[in-house]
Parts: sequence; structure tokens; C-alpha cells
Amino acid sequence: MAKREVDIVVISDVHLGTYGCHAKELLKYLKSIKPKMLILNGDIIDIWQFSKSYWPETHMKVVRRILKFVTEGIPVYYLTGNHDEMLRKFADFNMGSFQLLNKVVLNIDGEKAWIFHGDVFDVTMQHSKWLAKLGAVGYDTLILINSFTNWLLTAIGRPKMSFSQKIKARFKEAVKFINQFEQTAADLAVEKGYQYVICGHIHHAEIRKMEATEKTGSVLYLNSGDWVESLTALEYNNKNWTIFKYEPADFNGDADEEDKTDAEDLDARLDVRILLERFKMEQD
Repeated sequence: MAKREVDIVVISDVHLGTYGCHAKELLKYLKSIKPKMLILNGDIIDIWQFSKSYWPETHMKVVRRILKFVTEGIPVYYLTGNHDEMLRKFADFNMGSFQLLNKVVLNIDGEKAWIFHGDVFDVTMQHSKWLAKLGAVGYDTLILINSFTNWLLTAIGRPKMSFSQKIKARFKEAVKFINQFEQTAADLAVEKGYQYVICGHIHHAEIRKMEATEKTGSVLYLNSGDWVESLTALEYNNKNWTIFKYEPADFNGDADEEDKTDAEDLDARLDVRILLERFKMEQD
């Protein structure tokens, strides 16, 4: 099956290592594309909630697929987020076509794109990290309950539902937070003279032209959403940005089928579970 060529792909908030992560679906998506550049915009691996007892093979396969892009010479930028903040001490590390950074400014067809995760705008992250971590555990639990509920709904022929999206829609403070997040990102991007600002963090995919608060200019605000509920990514092709949304009907075959690569050798050299346990111990 021919792979779909895409100039740039931006993915964020995958949360590998948690029960809510849709690694199998992400793997199918990654196998279906041939990007010229891949940007992993934070919270790809959830070091906050990492446990040695939960690291499914599909999660490892996502890591392998990303490393496969690196070995093929495709530029891969890993930008740190709050759930993988332990990696920030290793920022500016690069290996071949792989770069680990906190943020990056890229020239895309003559226009500057400011790309970062976005947790810097989250007041809870700045002043009550313990509360943010508690909220992350609660969110993961909600996703687990939601998954079981959706299994039951599917079994009786009813449409699936999203608990967290319903909660966000019903509470004005959640909607207000998203709006403030987007406006803050837009204001700073305009002030810095960028044409694009690309974030993750809030699990809400968006592409929208936004005016600065002081009406001194505008910027294209983009958010890649997540791979916990939305299952979305940003794609740039032919000088145009779009939101990709995973739909099961568009993908055939079994993502668990292992590629004909030397996976065992890779695992021997990169025991992700041991590395993540060390990161978590240092963080605690």
C-alpha cells in the first residue's frame, strides 16, 4: 500500500505509557504516511504516570516507528511537554536527524512558525504542579471509565461518547481556559513577529486566524489535539495546514504486524522501560 506523502506532521499529547493512549491507532497512522518532517510537540511519553507494569508492545512499536523515520533521515523534532518535562534537562541533544528541544522556530515556505507544547501558559503547572499531577491521574481514570462505557455502548449499538469533552463543554471555566490559552499564544506570537504559533497541551485541535488583543496584527494559531480522545494531528502539505482526524474505517490491516526490521536488536539497545523508570526516579 502506497504511503501518503506529507510535508510536515505535528503530533502531541500521545501519553505513551498510560491506559488512555491510542497507540494502535497512532501506529496505523504513522505507517500510512511518508512525512518530510515530523514534529512531536510534547507529552509523547508520559513520564509522570509511567509504571513498569504497563508498557504494552504497541507503545514500543510507536517508538520504533518514530526511530525508523530517524534512521531514514527524516528530520524529527521532539519538543518537551509537562508530562515528559524530565527530558528538558537534555534539551539541545541531537543525533542524526533527531533533535530534542523545548521549543523551535522553523521557516516554513518563507514564514516563521513558533512551535512549543504550551504548558508554560498553564497557571496550575507553574504554581501547583502537585495539583496538575493529581488532575492527570484523575483524567486517566476518567478515560478508563469512559473506555469501558463506550465498549458497552458499542455492544448495544449506541454511539460512543466522550466524558471529558462533555465536561469541558458544560463548565464555563474550562471553555474560558482554552480561549485564554489560545489568545495568549496568539498575542505572544504576533509580538514576536511570527506567522504561525503551534501548540499542544490542551487536547483541543484547532486551526484559526487570530487577532492580537491590541489589534496590532494577526497570526495563524494551530493546535494538534491529542491521541487520547481526539486522535488528531496537524498536516502541512502544498502550503496548506489541515487537521487530520483518525477514522477507523479509513484504515485496514493489523497495526500489530511487526515490520521486517531488526526489532529485537533495537530493544536490546533501547530498553525504554528502564530509561523511563530512571527519569521518573530523578523527577520524584
